[in-house]
Amino acid sequence: MNLSFRILDWDEEKPYELLLMADPSKTIVDEYLSRGVCFIAEYEGEMVGEFVLLKTRPETAEIVNIAVQEELQGQGVGKHMIKEAMEAARRLGCRILEIGTGNSSFHQLKLYQRCGFRITGVDRDFFVRHYEEEIIEDGIRCVDMIRLSVDLNDITDEEKK
Repeated sequence: MNLSFRILDWDEEKPYELLLMADPSKTIVDEYLSRGVCFIAEYEGEMVGEFVLLKTRPETAEIVNIAVQEELQGQGVGKHMIKEAMEAARRLGCRILEIGTGNSSFHQLKLYQRCGFRITGVDRDFFVRHYEEEIIEDGIRCVDMIRLSVDLNDITDEEKK
């Protein structure tokens, strides 16, 4: 699939349908959107995904939100978007790219590790502390945030594909 990427303009309508798939709190989404850059993935002129990149520390950025239209999940769009996020982080002068996901997000954990990310820690009770509504995925309560990172200088040729 030949995706193109662009940065969402500040005055453009926010793609909440996608953003809220990855993060159910509009308040939290709006907060990091105000500080980060939202990239739009398009296929044949249609928006198929998004990710938000946020510079967090010197030489470090984080993907704080990433989502693909439901009907296109499992077709390589997410992997393509992660590769684009890595390139965007490099352009920002970053060496480390981080991402966090729920303990119940098995498909995402698999994808991130296939792209070279390694688990660096667990933020216990993150989703209990920051979200009023309970989050359930595949019958499992999302409680902890699994933190992962990748050193962009250590990406192997296989992971770049």
